[in-house]
Amino acid sequence: MSEPIVFISNQRIKEGKLDGYKQYYRQVAEMTEANKPGTVAHLAYLNEDGTELSIIHIFPDAESMELHMQGVDELAKKAYEFIEIISFEIYGKPSDMVLDMMMQIAGSGVGLSIKPQRIGGYIRLRSG
Repeated sequence: MSEPIVFISNQRIKEGKLDGYKQYYRQVAEMTEANKPGTVAHLAYLNEDGTELSIIHIFPDAESMELHMQGVDELAKKAYEFIEIISFEIYGKPSDMVLDMMMQIAGSGVGLSIKPQRIGGYIRLRSG
């Protein structure tokens, strides 16, 4: 049985780059919504002083997360003009390909937390 995965990317905004990043993020979010239907949530939240940001992704299964990660390298290169990655959090069990990718990034000094064992709960995609 496939399990949902929550993926959180925590980022630091570079000095003077917030407005540019907001614009870039909107473009990426629109492309993701149009081209990656397995990404059921793609939400960005900024701290009060505009220096740190978290992007929350929700996938119904490991395959959807793997499809989301395809082509992310090119988007990340552009994003690094505006941000630096602080850490990644993964809740659920991603594919081996995604795990390998995350371990390589973590090897470059980015924090990585993985909690693969879901003990319960639900995601309600529609109210009512």
